[in-house]
Amino acid sequence: MKQTNDKKLAVAGLFCAVAVAGSLLSFPFLGSKCAPVQHMVNILCAVLLGPWYGFAAAFAASLIRNLTGLGSLLAFPGSMIGALVCGLVYAKTKNILGTLIGEVFGTAVLGGLCAYPIAILFMGKSAAEVAFYAYIIPFLISTAVGAAISGVLIYSLKNANVLTSMRKALES
Repeated sequence: MKQTNDKKLAVAGLFCAVAVAGSLLSFPFLGSKCAPVQHMVNILCAVLLGPWYGFAAAFAASLIRNLTGLGSLLAFPGSMIGALVCGLVYAKTKNILGTLIGEVFGTAVLGGLCAYPIAILFMGKSAAEVAFYAYIIPFLISTAVGAAISGVLIYSLKNANVLTSMRKALES
């Protein structure tokens, strides 16, 4: 049985809170609520915590956002799939650019495609009338902005020689 890393769990909780609070910084785009802070958090979780903590933080943030009226059901597939894909990419490659691309692909393409059945099943007829690929573009805008923000942050931490020490501190 694996032991839970208390430091990683605490940081995942903080990232979840940042994602929920950051959803107040959203903008509407083609019927979707774009919240780039969630995608920034996904990438930070991928780099600092790993794919499963990122996936769990994305789920918790989506749940809290839905319960408080700050998000829609479409937050689940986009944020969770994006978090898992970018987390797996970083875990396998340790490549930051690949991780950013993984977040964009996971959220925009995979999450966008998975949003369609959720919209049909849970959001009513008007959502079902939208083409199955219609969620990709709004998700792409949101995740691209979040990836750009996190890219600047992560590369700044890396250039300041802080990123490695942050990761080591979370492992101990």
